[in-house]
Amino acid sequence: MASSTPVTEVMTKDVISLSPDTSLPDAADLLAEKGIGAAPVVDADGKIVGLLRDEDLLISEARLHLPTTFAILPGIDITLPGSARRFDEELKKAASSTIGDVLEKRFKQVAPDATVEDVATLMHEHDVTHVPVVDNGKVVGIVARGDIVRFLSATT
Repeated sequence: MASSTPVTEVMTKDVISLSPDTSLPDAADLLAEKGIGAAPVVDADGKIVGLLRDEDLLISEARLHLPTTFAILPGIDITLPGSARRFDEELKKAASSTIGDVLEKRFKQVAPDATVEDVATLMHEHDVTHVPVVDNGKVVGIVARGDIVRFLSATT
């Protein structure tokens, strides 16, 4: 049954990973060359430190969201805190030269004993497209939405 199938049966085991000091152009070239939408980022010890998604690379070409400011009275402006924080994050990413500055540091991951159902649920509930499979801090695989769709297609 699909729900109890181990994630290890659908994950990509030969994972392409990057280091935090990889340049943005080199990372974009690698993702394009390999036809992948995300890659785990690992430190010198091989421990996962983040996930680089193709959308993280788009910031260098995207329009930044300026902070939302309201004029209450002449000379008194209020900037919404969340919008200022978002602008600061986007500006930092747009000015970056390595993926260490643009990668997603808060990302979903699963252990090798997870099931396809666990990963599908996580992807659906958190609207993520790629989930690294991590064992003791090291990447042992990665699951993309396409992997689950191919699995479901093969089992029907």
